Amino acid sequence: QVQLVESGGGLVQPGGSLRLSCVASGSIFSMYDMGWYRQAPGKQRELVATRPRRGSTKYADSVKGRFTISRDNAKNTVYLQMNSLKPDDTAVYYCNAAISTIAPPVGYWGQGTQVTVSS
Repeated sequence: QVQLVESGGGLVQPGGSLRLSCVASGSIFSMYDMGWYRQAPGKQRELVATRPRRGSTKYADSVKGRFTISRDNAKNTVYLQMNSLKPDDTAVYYCNAAISTIAPPVGYWGQGTQVTVSS
């Protein structure tokens, strides 16, 4: 069994910062792409940022220059540093990771963490 647990969400004023964390646990053999997605009320889930085990990161145009994704492979953790937050960033943020156990890689999702940007 593999679990992804997010933390770090909350209420922040416009222009503020938050740092999200996502820790993977369980019978993990290897982790591949890790990323963050978000879903605002009434909207589809969208990509925020991805960080492969090797290679370049990818960001949604709406967060470029403000958000930074990073990962600590030794800790099975991916982070999302969010700066200059805007009300449009309000959403539930989900962690996603491609993880292999004794089986080939499968995509896993966390339960989500709420981020609210409001004055």
